[in-house]
Amino acid sequence: MKLTLQRPMFWTDKLDETIDFWVNTLGFTLGEKNEDWGWASLYRDEVHLMLARPNEHTPFEKPVFTGSIYFNTDDVDSLWQLVKDKAKVCYAPENFDWEMREFGIYDNNGYLLQFGQSLKD
Repeated sequence: MKLTLQRPMFWTDKLDETIDFWVNTLGFTLGEKNEDWGWASLYRDEVHLMLARPNEHTPFEKPVFTGSIYFNTDDVDSLWQLVKDKAKVCYAPENFDWEMREFGIYDNNGYLLQFGQSLKD
């Protein structure tokens, strides 16, 4: 038995605004959207994710997530140039002792998104 794909689901009460952020700021493609379900699926390269409005059975005041979503990329500095003026910045690109060059931004819901490139490459 193997796992074949990780596809996180982010809850949001701003579905259209969140789709816009992921598509127009980070270059994702909207694969599918269902208004009745309050759900969308997006992808870029090998990365897939889902967005959803919480259902009536789930208490939801605002997005809450302890941690971050970490993406590996092959060109962290080019990606930084594309997003730095379109998103709230957590930290600008820097090199770390663990041999990664990384930066962090927040999406429109406040989720921390980190992007890193190996300095070994």
